[in-house]
Amino acid sequence: MPADGMRVLGIAGVDLFVPKLNFVFGEAFMGGGAAIISLYRLDPMRFGQAANADLFRARAIKEALHELGHTFGLAHCRSPSCVMFFFKSLQDTDRKGSQFCPFCNSLLPVD
Repeated sequence: MPADGMRVLGIAGVDLFVPKLNFVFGEAFMGGGAAIISLYRLDPMRFGQAANADLFRARAIKEALHELGHTFGLAHCRSPSCVMFFFKSLQDTDRKGSQFCPFCNSLLPVD
């Protein structure tokens, strides 16, 4: 990590999984300095839908913010509109917002 960096985010183009789950959109060290996301399942074309760069970008941003939130110690949120809401499907990802709810935002460091 660069001396002036706070976190490292890896971006993979391959499918990711962890034990007991056949795939994950991303993983992070809770309260740690690193996270990874996979673009593999975020691309609408992967599942026979039309190309949609805006949707693909929105999904990637939400996943990146979600995993980076974990590196700052944020757990999953109960608010369905919060980017820290636990999502199991792309439909959940598409429904939720791309920002932290007021409570989660209050837990993030100011600097």
